[in-house]
Amino acid sequence: MALIAMVLVGLVALLHIYIMLLEVLWWDTPRGHKAFGLTPDFARQTKVLAINQGVYNGFLAAGLIWGLLQPDPAFAWQIQLFFLACVAVAGIVGAVTSSRKILFIQTVPAVIAIIAVWLV
Repeated sequence: MALIAMVLVGLVALLHIYIMLLEVLWWDTPRGHKAFGLTPDFARQTKVLAINQGVYNGFLAAGLIWGLLQPDPAFAWQIQLFFLACVAVAGIVGAVTSSRKILFIQTVPAVIAIIAVWLV
């Protein structure tokens, strides 16, 4: 079960690295337009805001990776649960304020990982 939990935490971290890349590097590209349903004009106008969002997603990924690399199992458990909870809350806020699909892309994987980590 511990391996499954680690894999799930790692997948959530990878997801947030990808989201960070979309927001920081690819916001104003066809890939970013498609991922977020943006028009080129809107993407250009909001690029700086997206970079800021992307940095926060990078911090979430960094926290999850820190939790995976932490050698003290009790502290690693706390770090992982904290950052997974942050991801879940951010997904709920995103679903309420932006798009319901964020709930399924961000919150559901985080909650599944929370359950796996909790059961370890």
